[in-house]
Amino acid sequence: MDAETRAIANAETKLSNPLRGIPHDRLMADVEIFAQEKGLTHLLPELKKGALVAQDPTCHNRLDIFSDEEKRILTEEVTHKWRQTPMLYYMVVMSSLAAAVQGMDEAVINGAQIIYPKQFGIGSNSQRDTWLVGLINSAPYLCCSTISCWLTHPLNHYLGRKKTIFLTCMISFLTCAWSGLTNTWWHLFIARFFLGFGIGPKSATVPVYTAECSPAPIRGALVMMWQMWTAFGLALGDLIDLTFYFIPDTPGVTGLNWRLMLGSAGVPGLLVCMQVLFAPESPRWLISKGRYEDAFNELCRLRFSRVQAARDLYYIHVLLEAENETTKGRNRVVEMFTIPRNRHAALASWVVMFGQQFCGVNVIAYYSSTIFVDSGFSQVAALASSFGSGALNWLFALPAVFTIDTYGRRNLLLFTFPCMAICLLITGFSFWSTSETGRVAGVSIGIYLYAIFYSPGEGPVPFTYSAEAFPLYIRDLGMSFATATLWFWNFVLSITWPSLVLAFKPQGAFGWYAAWCCILWVLILLFVRETKGKTLEELDQIFAVPLGAHAAYGLRQIPYGFKKFVLFQNPVPEQLYEFESEVSSTRGDEKARREEDPGKAHV
Repeated sequence: MDAETRAIANAETKLSNPLRGIPHDRLMADVEIFAQEKGLTHLLPELKKGALVAQDPTCHNRLDIFSDEEKRILTEEVTHKWRQTPMLYYMVVMSSLAAAVQGMDEAVINGAQIIYPKQFGIGSNSQRDTWLVGLINSAPYLCCSTISCWLTHPLNHYLGRKKTIFLTCMISFLTCAWSGLTNTWWHLFIARFFLGFGIGPKSATVPVYTAECSPAPIRGALVMMWQMWTAFGLALGDLIDLTFYFIPDTPGVTGLNWRLMLGSAGVPGLLVCMQVLFAPESPRWLISKGRYEDAFNELCRLRFSRVQAARDLYYIHVLLEAENETTKGRNRVVEMFTIPRNRHAALASWVVMFGQQFCGVNVIAYYSSTIFVDSGFSQVAALASSFGSGALNWLFALPAVFTIDTYGRRNLLLFTFPCMAICLLITGFSFWSTSETGRVAGVSIGIYLYAIFYSPGEGPVPFTYSAEAFPLYIRDLGMSFATATLWFWNFVLSITWPSLVLAFKPQGAFGWYAAWCCILWVLILLFVRETKGKTLEELDQIFAVPLGAHAAYGLRQIPYGFKKFVLFQNPVPEQLYEFESEVSSTRGDEKARREEDPGKAHV
């Protein structure tokens, strides 16, 4: 590693566990000073035990200061990691519902758009009308990419996680109701633009809130549930569209069905607003504001024992102190692009976030009802088929919790992108069929298979990958960059699709995104590095490999993959990374052999 990357690696080592290597007496003295400074002397016995466990998670098995009950709880935290407090699962349910709100906010326009354009006088196939429909559909994502995503940090800084979630869900509720009361296309555009203030900050806040409240053994799995329950919200939104389609107009109200579709998406947001009143605040946010007593009380609600709460309280404190020391006097925005290790992570995150949009998934999420209608479905059948696509997207997202850590992020993407390209080509080319039955069958098969391949690959990978690719000291900044990338290209895709279909027909439009799947496969092969199961120090070494060297390695993987998966041979895989821990171990083994047999070593 170069000097800059080694400096980052040293900082990462400290941030991975700031208590590592501190002698026992000094650790106990530090805890006493901490308790006196923060007014927590009444918690000193628990804090001392907690600091010992934070430094060494297995020490409770060797030390007599822990009671049998404390030993049991600390052991079960690892052996029965899903055995958690009711309050933690209450928080999980609330976060999952917030993710469903996100999905519903995005999905209900799918069914409404086959009805409202004619009422607003923009239902023709003219270039003007198709651009206006795209503009209305994309309005929330225009707000996310230009304004609301950048409000995430100030909202969280001043309001905290709970109030930010409350505010964004309330905005979602009010703007969804507002959307159902509009009577012109420009009024609906304004209402949906303000919906973006509920979508953008919520998408960045809820996963962070979940991570900060969750215990380490299940933190990754709970954070991944954001994507899974967003997919559930998409399916639920499609089901609501189908349900409300049959609602007839009443005297004085035209288009009651699409108004209920748009308005109903706000109901789960109102439920989250009521739930969040009783949920704990993020302990990390409370500590960052100096509210240590409140943080300890919230941790006690989330953990089984006071020792666990004291451990997490002290560990969060020293971690924040280490982070402040690491970032002092550094321009993190500049370093994210000037230091090669950071720049490589930013490039890889940009590729997977851009790819989540330009693989074409939200064409189907936002326009599947229109696509099915154009292929020959009735409006009811189109809405039912859209629900089927959304349901498949959610169902096949469930095993992603396991496959993402089994097969690796990069391998899943390299396998699923060619499959998605083929599915998009099947969907588009089916429009050339002169038989309505064949056209309908081809479009349905293509879209359904696409959902199956998308869900375990490009569905969960981007957020997971971006969250772990950046070094800790710029991780929050890196995630802001990644989410802004996601929402900007989401806006581009959703505003251009109607005009793309008008200009190139469905065959050309689907072919366009199939081509992008192929381009993205190449970009992933060259620039996206595998992060599965790597420590912070190993990630620094992986992203320190020069861009050209990794791209050349990716090209050499093509003949390897052909021999292994096409010719069914057993070629020897190339190892691009040689981690320093492995080098040190190898050198230690060599040294031991020389000491055992000096003559053989000399030979």
